[in-house]
Amino acid sequence: MVQKYQSPVRVYKHPFELVMAAYERRFPTCHLIPMFVASDVVNEETSEDGSTQKIERRCALDVDAPRLLKRIAGVDYVYFIQKNTLNRKERTLHIESHNETFSNRVVVHETCCYSVHPENEDWTCFEQTASLDIKSFFGFESTVEKIAMKQYASSIKKGKEIIEYYLKELDDEGLTHVPRWSPSSHSLPLSSPTSLSTNQPELGIVPADSVPLSADARDGPSQDAKQDSNLLQNDSLAEILPGTPEDKLDADYIKRYLGDLTPLQESCLIRLRKWLQETHKGKIPKDEHILRFLRARDFNMDKAREILCQSLTWRKQHQVDYLLETWSSPQVLQDYYTGGWHHHDKDGRPLYILRLGQMDTKGLVRALGEESLLRHVLSINEEGLRRCEENTKVFGRPISCWTCLVDLEGLNMRHLWRPGVKALLRIIEVVEANYPETLGRLLILRAPRVFPVLWTLVSPFIDENTRKKFLIYAGNDYQGAGGLVDYIDKEIIPDFLGGECMCEVPEGGLVPKSMYRTAEEVENEDIRLWTEMIYQSASIFKGAPHEIVIEIIDASSVITWDFDVCKGDIVFNIYHSKRAPQVPRKDTLGAHGITSPGGNNVQLIDKSWTLGQDYSMVESPLTCKEGESVQGSHITRWPGFYILQWKFHNMAACSATNLPRVDDVLATLQVSSHKCKVMYYTEVLGSEDFRTACCDVQSLGSMTSLESSHSGFSQLSAATTNSNQSQSSSMISR
Repeated sequence: MVQKYQSPVRVYKHPFELVMAAYERRFPTCHLIPMFVASDVVNEETSEDGSTQKIERRCALDVDAPRLLKRIAGVDYVYFIQKNTLNRKERTLHIESHNETFSNRVVVHETCCYSVHPENEDWTCFEQTASLDIKSFFGFESTVEKIAMKQYASSIKKGKEIIEYYLKELDDEGLTHVPRWSPSSHSLPLSSPTSLSTNQPELGIVPADSVPLSADARDGPSQDAKQDSNLLQNDSLAEILPGTPEDKLDADYIKRYLGDLTPLQESCLIRLRKWLQETHKGKIPKDEHILRFLRARDFNMDKAREILCQSLTWRKQHQVDYLLETWSSPQVLQDYYTGGWHHHDKDGRPLYILRLGQMDTKGLVRALGEESLLRHVLSINEEGLRRCEENTKVFGRPISCWTCLVDLEGLNMRHLWRPGVKALLRIIEVVEANYPETLGRLLILRAPRVFPVLWTLVSPFIDENTRKKFLIYAGNDYQGAGGLVDYIDKEIIPDFLGGECMCEVPEGGLVPKSMYRTAEEVENEDIRLWTEMIYQSASIFKGAPHEIVIEIIDASSVITWDFDVCKGDIVFNIYHSKRAPQVPRKDTLGAHGITSPGGNNVQLIDKSWTLGQDYSMVESPLTCKEGESVQGSHITRWPGFYILQWKFHNMAACSATNLPRVDDVLATLQVSSHKCKVMYYTEVLGSEDFRTACCDVQSLGSMTSLESSHSGFSQLSAATTNSNQSQSSSMISR
């Protein structure tokens, strides 16, 4: 496999002619390059005006390889052919080299260039590209490749140091200026026949059969070498296109804004950005953003490119780049979302505090809808990126991620409300895909006994590298040494955690049910990041119930439900049938001849069906009043089709007379305007998963019924009603 390398642009803040003078001092010998033995001039040409000089050399390297490898190879020296073209007029030096020894087994090709900085003519740039293809090497291909990568990674790091060493030497001697070439006054030749050689660590890639091996290298490549080798092995990006001035990365810029990167990591960044510039129209993400995706995939170019392209498409489709300017947080979020930014940690990372235990997750989902809640979370992430850029400028070092402090004081079973957990998992999925490597540390404080259940549900959806950043403290363990003070300055610890700093994060509380909205109301908003909602809504008329069918293959499965009665009173039933109901149809509302709305009212039970013959009741009817929240579950006994029905509640006749009640008469006369509305969520769980979760909850000491607790619905600590006949449980929270 051909391994490729492209360096970021190294910048010397010295004129081209002075850099060439320093470059010349490296030869004929250089104590900083002990592996270089000698070089012989094969061919030399100089233009009439002296502006251009071409030199071809045959250079020898002393191979410091293991004795066994030397004996197998049968050589002590490895030879390279190097061609240098110095253009004094254009102020460039182009270097091209390839190996002569073992050329039928190993192919090494490298091109390098010294040139004038495009934005400052008194600075000099250096860049290089190289490829290594080990076709065969006596069965040691993999080992030789890893050793070569280790040597190459270390040598290119040292290359700039060598030039700077001789620049300082020139400065100590008082030589701070070299005149530029002009037609009337030729500059002195840059180099003598022995001045330029191919084995410079900065200029020449060392082939596998010529790598000097140290004692530790003989035992195996270092961890850095393994990583850099893996980067190249995983890289199959297309041929790199020529760079532009905007592509140039100054070493000081890398250190200041991107942090410590190995040369091959820098190469991955440069190559991926160049690929984006050539293939993507419009805005190209910043280097910091590209780097996050590379880190998220351990600098595997193909994988990082794939997820980055998907994210860029997603951002463009949903206009995420303009989210901070266009998104206005609803008042319910300002009052009840218990999260906010709070100074920074000891590493300068922005600090976000989330009082999850005080948050009414169900209330927020029901009042906002998933779309608005997700958009709010995305705005938090966008704000975090902005704060990272600001802190990078303030602290003078790269800050690419933030710290999140999650206070779980108050967390209980109501937070395991299953639709809420499902919404949380969907949000995590979106954030993981589009904001990788933005979380530097997660501090989880005051974790209660119920936390392991929530962690079991959520952790599989969190990237492994992210999970390693979690620090969890139970009770008051976060206080004192080894706790919060190790990561956050004492003077900014929030008051609710025992500190003295006032924190403006809302205290939360229950969202009033009057703020709950139906699916239709949420759908009317011009917000679309998801195409489907967790909750469905239905209208229920007299004579026109709403029904859904659930097919059960394995007996002892668990049907769970959670619904709110938004308007009117309804009766909830569960039926079982061995045969599938007919396709949903439009129907009329009894004798009144009013057409049932088709979008949110579905009737499945055929009028010709007879209860007790075609289908049977498996759950006692449950009457639910307006404003009630109902959660429950049913353990199925038989395979087949289970029908969940929400039915209009008819008023009972007066006890003193057989005459109908006035309200019932009015409802009958005004049925077109009198309807019930429900919002519901259902899910089928496997029996094994159900029992496992029940055992988890039971092990925590919960007194909740096993069936209801796994359903994860709100108020699970309340009493539940169990039906031995149907092996089910239901609960109403008023």
